[in-house]
Amino acid sequence: MKTYQLRNAILDLLIRIEKDQSFSHLLIDHEIKSGQIKQKDEGLLTEVVYGTLQREMTLDYYLESFMGSKKKVEQWVRILLRMSLYQMVYLDKVPDHAIIHEAVEIAKQRGHKGIAGFVNGVLRNVQRNGVPDTALIEDPVNRISIETSHPRWLVARWTEQYGLETTEAMCAANVTKKSQSIRVQQLRITRQEAIEILMEQGFTVATSRFSSQGIIIEKGNILHSSLFKDGMITIQDQSSMLVAEMLDAKPNMEVLDACSAPGGKATHVAEKMENKGNIKAYDLHKKKVNLIENKAESLGLTIIDAKANDARKLQEIHSEESFDRIVVDAPCSGLGVIRGKPEIKYTKKETDIERLSEIQLDILTQVAPLLKKEGLLIYSTCTVDKQENEQVVNTFIENHPDFEIDSAFFEDLPDELKASQGRSKIGLQLFPQDFDTDGFFLTRLKRKK
Repeated sequence: MKTYQLRNAILDLLIRIEKDQSFSHLLIDHEIKSGQIKQKDEGLLTEVVYGTLQREMTLDYYLESFMGSKKKVEQWVRILLRMSLYQMVYLDKVPDHAIIHEAVEIAKQRGHKGIAGFVNGVLRNVQRNGVPDTALIEDPVNRISIETSHPRWLVARWTEQYGLETTEAMCAANVTKKSQSIRVQQLRITRQEAIEILMEQGFTVATSRFSSQGIIIEKGNILHSSLFKDGMITIQDQSSMLVAEMLDAKPNMEVLDACSAPGGKATHVAEKMENKGNIKAYDLHKKKVNLIENKAESLGLTIIDAKANDARKLQEIHSEESFDRIVVDAPCSGLGVIRGKPEIKYTKKETDIERLSEIQLDILTQVAPLLKKEGLLIYSTCTVDKQENEQVVNTFIENHPDFEIDSAFFEDLPDELKASQGRSKIGLQLFPQDFDTDGFFLTRLKRKK
């Protein structure tokens, strides 16, 4: 594939993500699986798409200085400038003159000589003069917002919740690459066996400190591994693995996973239960139920019964005190997974958080009666916002005196997490900068006798 053909593919993906609000990780996966991209180019395609998205506001800040009176250009032209500038500023794989040449050629193909001249002028100006120094931005919230490409309202909100230092570290982590982690299907293969096979296949790996089934992939694309194709492993963030680790589910229990898709936590719980017992897994969308079923089938797990239903209506199906364990991995803003889905930070609004926290509390309230006395319930989200986490749990506990935070939860945490900065009386907030995981919250509630 000629390099500017690769850049055209990158440009098309970025346009679709912005225009159609498509998820970046899904489009990249689809592009790679289409076979149109050579395996040696997969890394660069992924790097430039993610990097351009992650740094969008920073790149626009840089470009403003060089665009003169032409602040309003066609969408594809601005995206072409962003992705070219990203490569010039943040990558050293391709020399600047080659990046500029390819951008100009693409501008000629998609536009006309005038646009090509404009693109050439802007990028050569950047090459000659360098980009503006963001350290000169006096207001710290504005500076973090521009330097790390997060909307100002989000930086201000996190600063109020966690302070400037933690917020800056979190935003800085969100524009870095996170190692991928996998979970071994322990009923089929041990972690040590999987590690040895992966190393033989050229992967660089490390063991997870959060789960005895977890492996961190430091080098290599796990989608190309025979273990993945043979259903020996599944992709799951280490933070997400904590749910099954902390649920304390045992063989032959009755378990409810109220918001289950795509099924990572349900299948992990099934493995912990040695594929004995029953797991009722629900998701609001029928299409997503297929994801749960497919994941369970690929891993050879048969105790998961997946159906479409609203978690807030499960009392119509199940009697009170039906389950030994319940997982409520609530729908959330997703502000903890910005590294993997950078477009999230540009589309979410504060009103979304307000609305979601009401839904989260409603789900928790409606599902809670289904738990047996002395049963355990894990509440989790993939966000770092206190309103969706601590506040929801606090309000629930205040309104449900028969529930309490399970004090044993904190003793059962992996050693590295017991003294982490995100531990509170309510639960555990994982920040993306602390353990190279997603931002994730979880706590364990216990129903009293």
